[in-house]
Amino acid sequence: MHGKARQELLKWNGWGYNDSKFIFNKKGQAEFTGRRYRLGGMVLPTFKEWIEKTFGASLEHKSTSRASLNVNDVPPSVVNEEFLRDLIATKISYSQDAEDRVFRGHGHCLHEIFALREGIFRRIPDIVVWPVCHEDVVKIVELACKHSLCIIPFGGGTSVSSALECPEEEKRTIVSLDTSQMNRILWIDEKNLTACVEAGIVGQDLEKQLAESGFCTGHEPDSMEFSSLGGWVATRASGMKKNIYGNIEDLVIHIKMVTPRGIVEKNCQVPRMSTGPDIHHFIMGSEGTLGVVTEVTIKIRPVPEYQKYGSVVFPNFERGVACLREVAKQRCAPASIRLVDNAQFQFGHALKPQVASIFTSFLDGLKKFYITKFKGFDPNVLCVATLLFEGDREKVLQHEKQVYDIATKFGGLAAGEDNGQRGYMLTFVIAYLRDLGLDYYIIGESFETSVPWDRVLDLCRNVKERIARECKEKGVQFAPFSTCRVTQTYDAGACVYFYFAFNYRGISDPIHVYEQIERAAREEILANGGSLSHHHGVGKLRKRWMKESISDVGLGMLRSVKEYVDPNNIFGNKNLL
Repeated sequence: MHGKARQELLKWNGWGYNDSKFIFNKKGQAEFTGRRYRLGGMVLPTFKEWIEKTFGASLEHKSTSRASLNVNDVPPSVVNEEFLRDLIATKISYSQDAEDRVFRGHGHCLHEIFALREGIFRRIPDIVVWPVCHEDVVKIVELACKHSLCIIPFGGGTSVSSALECPEEEKRTIVSLDTSQMNRILWIDEKNLTACVEAGIVGQDLEKQLAESGFCTGHEPDSMEFSSLGGWVATRASGMKKNIYGNIEDLVIHIKMVTPRGIVEKNCQVPRMSTGPDIHHFIMGSEGTLGVVTEVTIKIRPVPEYQKYGSVVFPNFERGVACLREVAKQRCAPASIRLVDNAQFQFGHALKPQVASIFTSFLDGLKKFYITKFKGFDPNVLCVATLLFEGDREKVLQHEKQVYDIATKFGGLAAGEDNGQRGYMLTFVIAYLRDLGLDYYIIGESFETSVPWDRVLDLCRNVKERIARECKEKGVQFAPFSTCRVTQTYDAGACVYFYFAFNYRGISDPIHVYEQIERAAREEILANGGSLSHHHGVGKLRKRWMKESISDVGLGMLRSVKEYVDPNNIFGNKNLL
């Protein structure tokens, strides 16, 4: 990931690596290409049938995407000449190349990817700069202030909140500040279990490099292959193992950020302070509106000696949620515990490869046990929890017994390590499915919320019903696919993550229809006591609800920080406010 030309490694108009994608082969069977993932090179014999049955899609009807980027479609780079002269004098690397600019002018919202596939570019950055250290960022921000330009920080580009879209009305030169070359671990402090790391490092590289010294952060968002440490801080990210390691706000000890007003940081690196409101909380979740995070000191832990996957099948979603609630109440949650509903269980099953080994068929196994062990489990209603335990071997085995004992009280039955492991592996490949769907007139997206325990079931049911109703009213001809999973548990509630997709054949403006439905789903979430976001952030996509979420006065407080730190709106991506 270190090269500046990310487009050589990553898709310019879809998710992930160029060499990794779902395709239908000559026999009409789904396959996953490449060798980066365990699913690579495998045939998925039941997937075609699932996609046809679920979406009413047909492989005959294909929607094609632009194969390559046509440079003539890209708006020309308009850069202030005096700024350019000053920039060249700093010797900081930059580019005005169309591909470099397009790549950094978007995140991964559906409408952004859809536009790329159609070759539509409204406003993109005029110039990309690659600072290699904190001092370079200071120089860039000073030049932007001097020449009145707009800076949009760019980390891994995995945003799903329109946070990286350039405001169309922005007349100033837009500078994309790409942090990817700031990717070093500056020091590791083994006595205090902390590490100081440059903000541009990507999740998987951070874990790999720390592991060489026997440490980890344990922060593993689903995007960890591509998302950056600075991005996690800027969006208040959460990882799937937060039960043990904490969310980003629990992991951060110290942040250094460059703003138009100067550098903001604390005077010492201590575990807690009582010095007024925590300034870190202005930075975390600021989404690139106040400045650029350059260095972060983060807690580290010794790499766990033992890791064990597991899974539990429940007769229905209600029982599963009740079990997760009890696990949270007893504060004995494993590193990760996730509960998928039946639709998502069937979806995961459709992605099962032909080969045996770790991919033994769960449903076939179910049918075999059906008479005896799984008596009374309806394959169309059951749901599955996947588990990941880690730590000292002995403690893990005790912990595992405790969790399975609780599951038994709620009618749960242990369903093996393989299913657990497969569930977590699928997390990383599922993101690649949207590109395949788009080839066959299927559009889809994910969105999330956090919700108090007593509202989880109502929220899940009502949001799915609302999506179905909205689709019908908007003329979507085939029932939508909407499914959820409970991905994180807390003392007082849980995070719920939705996938939603539909077949848009016969709809003239699918993106508009999609956005109306998504907006209705968000309204439904808020009406059911859910939050505006648990970890995706606000960006431009959800900012219409900010006032409702944090109150007038709360919004005013954020605005006044923005006005003080960045009075000339140098960081003009228009997120949040």
